Amino acid sequence: MQTVIDKESGFCFGVKRAISTIERELAEHSEPLHCVGDIVHNEREIERLQGKGLVIIDSECLGRLPQGSHVLFRAHGEPPASYGTARDHRLQLTDATCPVVLKLQQRIKQAWLAGREHGVQIVLFGKKGHAEVKGLMGQTDNECILIENIGQVDDGRLVFESGRPIEIFAQTTKDPHQYADLIALIRRRADACRQSVCAHDTICRQMADRADRLRRFAGEHDMILFVGGTKSSNSKVLFDICRSINEHSYFVTGAADLRPEWLCCHPQSIGIFGATSTPLWLMEQVQEAIESMGRQSVNKR
Repeated sequence: MQTVIDKESGFCFGVKRAISTIERELAEHSEPLHCVGDIVHNEREIERLQGKGLVIIDSECLGRLPQGSHVLFRAHGEPPASYGTARDHRLQLTDATCPVVLKLQQRIKQAWLAGREHGVQIVLFGKKGHAEVKGLMGQTDNECILIENIGQVDDGRLVFESGRPIEIFAQTTKDPHQYADLIALIRRRADACRQSVCAHDTICRQMADRADRLRRFAGEHDMILFVGGTKSSNSKVLFDICRSINEHSYFVTGAADLRPEWLCCHPQSIGIFGATSTPLWLMEQVQEAIESMGRQSVNKR
């Protein structure tokens, strides 16, 4: 039995950058480092960083920290209000917002400011309540129209009439195929009333490439172990893709989730893939554990 970790899966550039920033700050300063929200949506990695001294706080707690406290904004980004709170309370801010997310925030804000006097409808394709989405919504004073799935296009939140242009953006980690379907449907509805539509390509290229890579990877192995966090939106998107290609795909948060019965079909090749919030060390633990199970299975036979 062979096991293969896809070395291009796991942490994306933005998360690697944020984790490196945290480890550097913790090494250089003795005072606590407060991260607003989970630094990544992976429980095991958070536990590791908390062991080094990272403190996770809710955004509501930001304004209650003592003056001068050290605060970090994670890769997902924050709305303008969070920056205002940090400034007003004289907090020491380290901004680890992913550059891709930061650029998207700026583009949405510019589109909103330029179009609000002309009836332009700003549409955001994203997950309600997601940290990145909260930051993006904040750029428009929460006036942009959030759409989570294609079925919401016709529920009345979008106005289809001439003279009400539409600009569409997507959360950086959304599935590119779903985004394309959403754009196509909005264009069809808008064309019927001669309404202009401008769709922006805002999905992170690393995410888009990863989805296509996973489709190939899932088809190359008898079984797939997908390693991700239960809170991760990206994990759900990628695992759904994985299951659509390979029915012998299993979601695990770590080695403890592995089940010996998964090896009953005697897979010759097992692929291990991680979400953008999954550290390599966790995938390596899963690999070691499944190989150990495989050896025990062979010995029993």
